[in-house]
Amino acid sequence: MSHRNYFGTDGIRGRANSFPMTAEIALRAGLAAGKLFRSGGDRRHLVVIGKDTRLSGYMIEPALVAGFTSVGMDVRLFGPLPTPAVAMMTRSMRADLGVMISASHNSFSDNGIKLFGPDGYKLSDQREAEIEAFMEEGLQEGLAEPRDLGRVVRIDDAQARYVEIVKATFPRQLNLNGLRVVIDCANGAAYKVAPTALYELGAEVIEIGVTPNGFNINEECGSTHPKAMAKAVRDYRADIGIALDGDADRLLIADERGEVVDGDQIMALIAKSWNEAGKLKGGGVVATVMSNLGLERFLTANGMHLERTKVGDRYVMERMREGGFNLGGEQSGHIIMSDVSTTGDGLISALQVLAVLSQSNKPMSALARQFEPAPQILKNVRFAGGKPLDTKQVKAAIAEAEARLNGTGRIVVRASGTEPLIRIMAEGDDERMVKEVVKAIATAVEAAAG
Repeated sequence: MSHRNYFGTDGIRGRANSFPMTAEIALRAGLAAGKLFRSGGDRRHLVVIGKDTRLSGYMIEPALVAGFTSVGMDVRLFGPLPTPAVAMMTRSMRADLGVMISASHNSFSDNGIKLFGPDGYKLSDQREAEIEAFMEEGLQEGLAEPRDLGRVVRIDDAQARYVEIVKATFPRQLNLNGLRVVIDCANGAAYKVAPTALYELGAEVIEIGVTPNGFNINEECGSTHPKAMAKAVRDYRADIGIALDGDADRLLIADERGEVVDGDQIMALIAKSWNEAGKLKGGGVVATVMSNLGLERFLTANGMHLERTKVGDRYVMERMREGGFNLGGEQSGHIIMSDVSTTGDGLISALQVLAVLSQSNKPMSALARQFEPAPQILKNVRFAGGKPLDTKQVKAAIAEAEARLNGTGRIVVRASGTEPLIRIMAEGDDERMVKEVVKAIATAVEAAAG
């Protein structure tokens, strides 16, 4: 069977308790990944597992544990912990595999399984394909003898360890004294660690989205609904607002007026600060095809360059590793700082922004908009089946649109990796023309998708 029966662009993800997010598939995934990562000598093998605050985590976690222990892998359970923390702890505890149970910024009704290798990086497509092949095999193969079954231990200090790692990324000579910070934890995985880290660094912390009940993750809060953070910033007259998503691997920022900025502005701010301090590696930043033209122009004007990849933080990370970059990310707020983390980390990224703010003696509003974004229009078109992007009419519409923009803008048309959507993005300096070309392509896609 082909790769991608279970794995999408970011692990296995879907609606809880229906394919592929059932207890049975979680069990198979545990068995399969356990077999794959157990090969190699007769030492004990270890897997660490973290999760966010979704109700369905109580179903997925024990199923994974049963799979891993039945093939002889020991398990350490962290409980609620951000995705980047699980990646870090996989490496620091010398585990063979790390697992995060989360559907990131999706609503509580979804869940997912993300896997990290012993180096703390997301597994490659090839590794995922090998796991899928094992998942299709009989469940009776390769089971451990009774005395060789895995043991399971709950780790209570994982959150404290992560808080210390996060605090150590903040410049030693600085602190957050006198700063009033709103942190919105999306009722998700960082609901304890994020406020704690900010408080211990000296901030006055106003915390929202810190009362998870199994259902309210990302609900009207967090980086997907930044209005809650923006309102809190205004209500409490805070200096800055930070909104994380459900598994805390991305963030958005609001200035003291409650104006929200995205990942592109955050990357611009950090890149400029690091470049001036001689800390930026690779001479620029890695981002995806979705990042705004304004970011590209800003970096160029400041003597840096922008490298673009396909959408997906794993592709950003791969390019960063190849090219020796230490800063990259996505417009959605995934910021990757490879000197300290192997994946996007919302809290560590927030601290870098706070470092710039505390050094600058300026209000956040003077720092938050590093560049004027070029008008960018996004449109999603649902389709029932088939491959509308491969049709002549859609290809012709895209070619025509590119000819119209004639080098003054960009067009990206792609299929979503997680839903039956064609995503159309165009940007350029002439907003009316940008709107027109998006509409033309959307019309062609709709016609082709029938």
